Amino acid sequence: MNGPANSEPSDIQEAYDGQVLDARRARWTASGTGALLALAGLAAAVLRAAGSAPALVPAAYASGAVVCALAALLGSRGRTRRALWLLIVGVMVMALGDQFD
Repeated sequence: MNGPANSEPSDIQEAYDGQVLDARRARWTASGTGALLALAGLAAAVLRAAGSAPALVPAAYASGAVVCALAALLGSRGRTRRALWLLIVGVMVMALGDQFD
């Protein structure tokens, strides 16, 4: 009876530690990606505003960057699924800005 009874708490603890590491990695990935996309969107908005693009183009980039920044905030708080969807929406808004040019 020594074998299974003694190995269970260790197995449970290892599985729990693996889940904690996976959750931490997901939070870092969501917040890092959101911050990177927000910076890229802001840079694109500034560059497009300085050029001869219609006003809707930099506005689309800036609003997409705001959505990605919100996704980074949600990702850092553990709401990684919502952050993923907001990242997708933010990039789609930025891509829509390209269509107006």
